[in-house]
Amino acid sequence: MSEQTTRADTVINAAWVVPVLPHGAVLKDYSVVITGERITALLPHAEAAAVEAAQTLDLPKHVLLPGLINCHGHAAMSLLRGYADDQPLMPWLQEHIWPAESAHVSEAFVADGTELAIAEMLRSGTTTFSDMYFFPNACAATAQRAGIRCQITFPVFDFPTAWGRDADDYISKGLALRDSCKHSSLVKVGFGPHAPYTVCEENLAKVATYAAELDAVVHIHLHETGAEVLQAVEATGERPLDTLHRLGLLGPRTQCVHMTDLGTQDMTLLAETGSHVVHCPLSNMKLASGTCPVSELQRRGVNVALGTDSAASNNSLNLFVEMQMAALLAKLSSADAAALPAADALAMATINGARAMGLEDQLGSLEPGKL
Repeated sequence: MSEQTTRADTVINAAWVVPVLPHGAVLKDYSVVITGERITALLPHAEAAAVEAAQTLDLPKHVLLPGLINCHGHAAMSLLRGYADDQPLMPWLQEHIWPAESAHVSEAFVADGTELAIAEMLRSGTTTFSDMYFFPNACAATAQRAGIRCQITFPVFDFPTAWGRDADDYISKGLALRDSCKHSSLVKVGFGPHAPYTVCEENLAKVATYAAELDAVVHIHLHETGAEVLQAVEATGERPLDTLHRLGLLGPRTQCVHMTDLGTQDMTLLAETGSHVVHCPLSNMKLASGTCPVSELQRRGVNVALGTDSAASNNSLNLFVEMQMAALLAKLSSADAAALPAADALAMATINGARAMGLEDQLGSLEPGKL
């Protein structure tokens, strides 16, 4: 045992520790040693007993995991849970969700809905979440107050909403929020252009320029349904993914959410650019949007993270349920019972989410030096 692990603030003794890295490892009768906010060691119980700790927590019947990372959601929509069920995506959005948001969404709505969502996520093991919604300043303040880590990607649209007038207004307000959060250890702010069908090429190009200059993440709904892709091809002559690539929006900072309609060339492009995919299986099932080819993406080296989407398009924010559904869908859609085993599903909800957010040096696994 090194000198630095002879004293610690906290030692957690668990029946099992699943560190996520190394992949698939399960450590029986192990302890996690913590000093300050960071892990300093993973030790067998016998070695950990020699550590002088200010606090010891014994969990003799527990499995200790890294905090889960919900890589896509709209937290405040917890207040719209169960609204407009049994609808496909575009009627759900255009005839129900957007009118309801126009009528009811405010800064107070977002603060209250986000607080409810955070409580739900914490109860099911999520300690970091990504959010794209109106009044992101309210989400940031609520997350900071709750002590939960949050990636906020402020929304960008071409049209007015309760939060902004046009793309320039959204970007201006979002950049101000980014500046106000730059010293926060919990809240990080990036760009959230809603989708290629709600943000024109000119405004997507603006986002690409700003994001490159600031080295900021870009989080976007993409290829959510086959109809979306077909309409884009009919209107522009190219698939949305190709449009984003042409505009300079694909790369290691980009998180592509949903991705249910993918061909071989799409998957090759994602792999070549280092772009990330965020899979939301329950939302895709509820809205009958399609299935993301997770196993094939991973085979090609694409990082695939996991998200719940909103409570309105899911009815739950539980990543354990999401992991189960991701694994079962992968097996069903590929006719391969070995597709997406448990260790891979857990990685999607932990280290893969950290990689997508650019936080893999801090989060996503139980390793010395991490939070």
